[in-house]
Amino acid sequence: MKIIISNSSSVPIYEQIKQLIIGQIMSGELEENEMLPSIRMLAKDIRISVMTIKKAYDELEEEGYIVTKQGKGSFVAPRNLELIKEQKQKEIESYMVEIIRIANQYDIRKQEIFDLFEFIYGSEINEKCD
Repeated sequence: MKIIISNSSSVPIYEQIKQLIIGQIMSGELEENEMLPSIRMLAKDIRISVMTIKKAYDELEEEGYIVTKQGKGSFVAPRNLELIKEQKQKEIESYMVEIIRIANQYDIRKQEIFDLFEFIYGSEINEKCD
């Protein structure tokens, strides 16, 4: 498992760790039921406080990405297709918010955005994504 932390980021370290692990789970780099490093081992490896790692793991478990078995460790949770779909919808929403922000900034009408979306969705670009 690769964890690279940015000390210059405004994102809290526990959140960076959490997002990196989520990304590795979503991409399949971390597989279902794969054991994660212990909190202490990961803290030692990346030279971060045990409490910071614990907070990241706690949130990952709360959100359903990992499961912790007392005395055995933390494991990637079985794939929950609804969870994955929800995560991707959140990602799409953030792109849409950015599109709306840019459109408003440059007085681009909603219908123009819809037309562009329809054009791209039906184009070769979309066919290559399928």
